Amino acid sequence: MSQKMSFEVTGTTNGMTTELDSKNHRIVIDEPESMGGADKGQDPLSNLLASLAGCENVIANMVAKEIDFDLQGIDFRVTGELDPRGLMGQADVKPYFYDVSIEAEVKTSESEDRIEELKQKTDARCPVYTTLEAAGIPIRAEWNKA
Repeated sequence: MSQKMSFEVTGTTNGMTTELDSKNHRIVIDEPESMGGADKGQDPLSNLLASLAGCENVIANMVAKEIDFDLQGIDFRVTGELDPRGLMGQADVKPYFYDVSIEAEVKTSESEDRIEELKQKTDARCPVYTTLEAAGIPIRAEWNKA
């Protein structure tokens, strides 16, 4: 018998600003003024990259406990590139990330081999990472000792 978890956000919009509630938290998504927004929150694409970093961290902490890994923290730099002509409506240009890169500096006393083990197990179990991977978006992930 499988157990399923459900996730939900609800919210309202005003122009480009979207104010959402997720459990006990308020999330504001917007665009900068240069894109017609009011710059009241991060843009949706940066929010997706932030979700990737946050999810990788949660799963890494779970995996670290399981494999007895000395995880003291991770500093992430996550980048994504896309061609804005796609989201502006040009039909022959895809409107999504064509490349995502994760650079992680792992604070630990563990070896590089153990860091690679943590990375592989984390990437394989992270729902945000695997969703992007399943969509065919190339992800370059490099985890190094801080």
